[in-house]
Amino acid sequence: MTGRFTVTAALPYSNGRLHVGHMAGCYLPADTFVRYLRSRGEEVAFICGSDDYGVPVSLTARKEGRTPREVADFYRAEQKRDFDGLGIEFDIYSGTSATELHTERSQQIFLSLLENGFLEKRSCEQLYDPEAQMFLPDRYVEGICPFCDTGGARGDQCEACGKLLEPRLLIRPLSVITGAEPEMRRTVHWHFKLSEFKDRLREWIESHDEWRPMVRNFSLGLLEQDLPARAITRDLQWGVPVPLPDDPDAEGKVLYVWFDAPIGYVSFTAQWCREQGGEAEDYTRWWKDPDSKIIHFIGEDNVVFHAVVWPAVLMGEGTFQLPDNIPANCFLNIQFPGKEEEKMSTSRGTAIWIKDYLERYQPDPLRYYLTMVAPERQRTAFNFEDLARRNNEELVAALGNFVHRNMTFADRYFDGRAPRRGDLSQQDKEQLDMIAGLPQKVGCLMEDYRFKDALHEVMAAARLSNKYFDHRQPWALRKVDMETCGSVINVCLNTVKTLAVVMAPFLPFAARKAAAMLRAGEDEMRWSAAAEPLPEGRELGEPEILFEKMELPEQQEG
Repeated sequence: MTGRFTVTAALPYSNGRLHVGHMAGCYLPADTFVRYLRSRGEEVAFICGSDDYGVPVSLTARKEGRTPREVADFYRAEQKRDFDGLGIEFDIYSGTSATELHTERSQQIFLSLLENGFLEKRSCEQLYDPEAQMFLPDRYVEGICPFCDTGGARGDQCEACGKLLEPRLLIRPLSVITGAEPEMRRTVHWHFKLSEFKDRLREWIESHDEWRPMVRNFSLGLLEQDLPARAITRDLQWGVPVPLPDDPDAEGKVLYVWFDAPIGYVSFTAQWCREQGGEAEDYTRWWKDPDSKIIHFIGEDNVVFHAVVWPAVLMGEGTFQLPDNIPANCFLNIQFPGKEEEKMSTSRGTAIWIKDYLERYQPDPLRYYLTMVAPERQRTAFNFEDLARRNNEELVAALGNFVHRNMTFADRYFDGRAPRRGDLSQQDKEQLDMIAGLPQKVGCLMEDYRFKDALHEVMAAARLSNKYFDHRQPWALRKVDMETCGSVINVCLNTVKTLAVVMAPFLPFAARKAAAMLRAGEDEMRWSAAAEPLPEGRELGEPEILFEKMELPEQQEG
């Protein structure tokens, strides 16, 4: 896996705080993957930002008595602090309302689709709230899903079965604004002819048998059904205006949020290019050059838009590269002490908020745990007791223990320097061979988007390294054979170096500490240099504990 990579993470709505489910869904795996690529020396653009024009932002603004822009600006800044606190380092974190570039790019793509014959203006009936005196797009309506009979389905998609919906299809719909039963009224909207891309989408998806089964099978299943033309405009004031000033039917209409939101990846890239001293048009290098691989990290509820609707838009526009992969995680549920497992919910407060977590604990244990329980193939659950146990029994007792016992041993008995390697025993050689093969083993799993398995390999190597240390007994050797003792510690310090490199995508804060203790420079911490030996006699840094034990709070809910 080499080349240029455009890596995106799904745009969160800028209407609330972030919780651990958000991070496990797409942001943490995306950051882990990007850190791996950069360690390999690859050219990467890591793009994200907030989805400001969604109906949820408008609803939050109504509830909080603020303008949608005020809400978007406030929560975008809050979310950026959460990402920074967890070490998730985007090249740019912008917002769809934060720059005119987004409006320009979105309108350009709309006009290209119109010119290419893939948009059709239609008069249609839509739900209207007579009390609020407004049409009710998407999430302004809730009702019973017509496919699975689940209540509380939104007007754009049913979370229970994942099917795409239209508000008028809901059974017993109600306005989320007033609670009133809406009535049907006629309005005009522009519809995207999705069905015209059915065969091309199927051929494209079938050509990617390396995709996760959930993404591939779900998308192909959707293509077995009819793909009706979808309205990509809405009767709202908050959004990207429909760019047809001479058409009276376009007045008071904006682009549908799920049409303009993925375009944010492109507009944010253009903004980043400009901020780097280039031109906004330099974004084409990342989005239109066949040498660029485009990777969209998303959650399971975004599969239909990223694997079907968005690629169809790109096909219709005609000049963009299609995504190379769409790694999607399933939902991460939550289990509070003494309760059944349940879905995380921002509105109900059933979540562990990132801001609250970071006020008490280090970021790396959460990164570790969310990777180890990542819902890569099926839904899993977050359990705070399990997080604390894994931190204490795995990070502290295995990985942290190995690093600390060797750094303190070298500091105490070798004057804080890396000793000579000297003659090696068979067991010494086996340890070095094991650790030399670790970067390739972990890297192959990373390139297959199997981050959980990759981290398991890192931890397995840490446990084997502890067994090597215990079996070689350097504390006994130093009393009878200081030269052999030095060889053992040399092997262990080089093991620490390799572990520091391969743990860095997952545990960047601990990896930085380990590199500082080894006085290892940036070039030495490259993936390709992971197993290269430390210079003998190098002065080492002060030993430092990588991970601290976690004590469970009495109450974690809320």
